[in-house]
Amino acid sequence: MNKNTSSKIGASEAKQALSNMKFEIANELGVNLKQGYNGDISARDAGYVGGYMVKRMIEDYERQMSGK
Repeated sequence: MNKNTSSKIGASEAKQALSNMKFEIANELGVNLKQGYNGDISARDAGYVGGYMVKRMIEDYERQMSGK
C-alpha cells in the first residue's frame, strides 16, 4: 500500500467519524438532521451543531495532550 492510498483511507475514516459526530451532536441539541440535503434547518441550528463539533474536538484534543 503506498502513501497516497493510506492517506485516502485515513481521510475516508475521518470523514465518516465527523459525519457520525455531526448527527450525534445534532441529536443531543434536538436539531433534526437527515442524510443528504438539510437546507430546511435554520442557520442558527446549523451553527450550533458546527460550534459544538469544534468544541468537542478541542476538548478531545486537550484530553489527549494532558494524558501524554
